[in-house]
Amino acid sequence: MTNKKKVFGLSFLTVFLWASAFPLTKVAQEQFTSYPLGFLRCSLAAIFLLVIGKLCHIHLPQKKHIPLFFISGGLGFTLYMITFNTGILTLTSATSSIIIAVTPILTAIIASRFYEEKIKPIGWLAILGAFVGVLILMLWEGVFSINIGLLWTLGASIVFCGYNIITRKLSAMGYNALEIVTYSMLCGAILLGFWSAEGFRQLALSDAKHILALVYLGAFPSAAAYFFWGKAMSFAERTSEVTNFMFVTPLLSTIMGFIILHELPNAGTFIGGTIIICNIVLFNLKGKAN
Repeated sequence: MTNKKKVFGLSFLTVFLWASAFPLTKVAQEQFTSYPLGFLRCSLAAIFLLVIGKLCHIHLPQKKHIPLFFISGGLGFTLYMITFNTGILTLTSATSSIIIAVTPILTAIIASRFYEEKIKPIGWLAILGAFVGVLILMLWEGVFSINIGLLWTLGASIVFCGYNIITRKLSAMGYNALEIVTYSMLCGAILLGFWSAEGFRQLALSDAKHILALVYLGAFPSAAAYFFWGKAMSFAERTSEVTNFMFVTPLLSTIMGFIILHELPNAGTFIGGTIIICNIVLFNLKGKAN
């Protein structure tokens, strides 16, 4: 199998698994509340990643770098799980996935400040266009009826930007993608340990359907997907060969939300979502300086 086919297969599998997390989180929330769900999901993912890491012979982090892993885990998994799980309570899978899709643009804005990565004028225009789409999503039902779930989910996108910036620093220190996500996930689970008792109590009262949803979320979108993503990056000649697949996530999530939960997005989701995705594509293709 050629590297190009490996990149295609691994990248599509990754975004498919990430897209499935949106409707499956809503299934899990029929039994688990947001914070305990975050603890259980991160803990399961950390266990799976540690097993994968052992098989792949990853190195232990240096003691002086452990605080950085707690920062990356706190942003990318602790705060992300809290904001994401709270936000999706009042959103459809489609709307939530569209808001999260803004993350690469937000990351580029932050990187332009801290790493002096240039953004072309057309890139800034695409950023403005994407946030017009976000405003349409927020205000579609009326100026005075903003869905608070959108604000929580936008917060999830922002904290994940922080994770992206910290992981870039860890990568420059010599850590590979699997090491970064494994130790960050473990630190994120530790920080979510405040809700461990409630998490185990809710787990004990769960039926098979919700336990399976929880195990799936921990094993596949949280653990396997990051592993596949890292492998795809290792085979790709250019980062964009992999990251371009992220544009498919909202479409897949919308389809899965309809099949699993019978969700039907409103017109605002279609209009705002189309504007956002088109501007994200424009930004990725034309907005960043070489």
